[in-house]
Amino acid sequence: MQNLDVIGRWIVIAGIALVVTGGLVWLLSKIPGVSQFPGTLKIQLGDSFTCVFPILASIVLSILLTIVLNVIARLMKH
Repeated sequence: MQNLDVIGRWIVIAGIALVVTGGLVWLLSKIPGVSQFPGTLKIQLGDSFTCVFPILASIVLSILLTIVLNVIARLMKH
């Protein structure tokens, strides 16, 4: 039964992380001009479908989050 407690805890943590990530993506979509960043792919099919992939912004965000999470992890070890 102890294994189920650990699995349940990880599922809850993953769910919280997913909600936070979804919230951040939603907030980032509200910033005007995100589709104008360099390195952004924009696919438009007719007038009804547009898909924007901010590749460069994703890479920069990934690097920043990696740095922040590494700093937090090092501070928690000490």
